[in-house]
Amino acid sequence: MHSAARIILSSLLAGLVLTVLPLPMWAKSLRPEWTALILIYWCMALPQRVGVTVAWTVGLLQDVLQGFLLGSHALAFGIAAFLTLKLHQRIRVFPLWQQALSTLLLLLVIQLILLWVRGLSGHPDADWQYWLPALTGTALWPPLFLGLRAIRRRFQVQ
Repeated sequence: MHSAARIILSSLLAGLVLTVLPLPMWAKSLRPEWTALILIYWCMALPQRVGVTVAWTVGLLQDVLQGFLLGSHALAFGIAAFLTLKLHQRIRVFPLWQQALSTLLLLLVIQLILLWVRGLSGHPDADWQYWLPALTGTALWPPLFLGLRAIRRRFQVQ
């Protein structure tokens, strides 16, 4: 039997790889926050295993991989994990389309925090395309949720 930690870690590493995978120029603004989506799933599914500390650590890794100001993704992911943990019992019983809307709000919180950090560090404001990853992440939530749930059930991750 596979250990739960190995499955969770593998999925988070897959999210980090998808985050830095090269894309054509036209698709770069559409790339969802894969790591954030996977974190949100595990925080909802296994709140006793995946929480703010895991989110903070994965956020630091993403900052290093992407060359962002160290701690920006850690802060954003940590706050999103905290909100997910506070609301996970409500969100889990929602139909999938309502879960996707809840995920949209969490992704927008992440984008807003990252925009705030960018502003504090002196980077120029973002245009409307900055918000597209939250929309693509919302559209990808149902298949991602179903896929991760199937993996969780197949390998009996608890």
